[in-house]
Amino acid sequence: MPTYNLKVNGQTRQVVAPADTPLLWVLRDQLDLVGTKYGCGIGLCGACTVHLNGVPTRSCQALVSTVAGMNITTIEGLSPDGSHPLQKAWIAHDVPQCGYCQAGQIMTAAALLQNNPQPTDDDIDGALAGNLCRCGTYLRIRAAVKDAATAVASAKEAAQ
Repeated sequence: MPTYNLKVNGQTRQVVAPADTPLLWVLRDQLDLVGTKYGCGIGLCGACTVHLNGVPTRSCQALVSTVAGMNITTIEGLSPDGSHPLQKAWIAHDVPQCGYCQAGQIMTAAALLQNNPQPTDDDIDGALAGNLCRCGTYLRIRAAVKDAATAVASAKEAAQ
């Protein structure tokens, strides 16, 4: 079986897996990074979203053989201590109910804010349209993203 060196959350990790193994299963079963969830397995729900070189990607559809050499960021790597503005806003807005989709929602929102620090409601809705929430907390998700954007902007102003 092939061996792959994966750069996950800033650390190089070596894994042994068949080339056609989805990244999701390598993260969960070999690297014990279980924040990334299995939802549908066909890339439609967004629960398994991680960043590959900063781009939100469905890890159930990314094969381990195709991601070696890429920077992989999971929800655990976004902010290990929960201090990312999105994580704080999620708590402040009481977004999660069942919580299953939240890692994918947050990872997608983090990529949005990286590329668009002042998103409109339409921007947020468009970016997160592919992430399904069984509990229907979409309005709280949008509010949390907007608050996180404000917090990021305020932090940048304070740093200048």
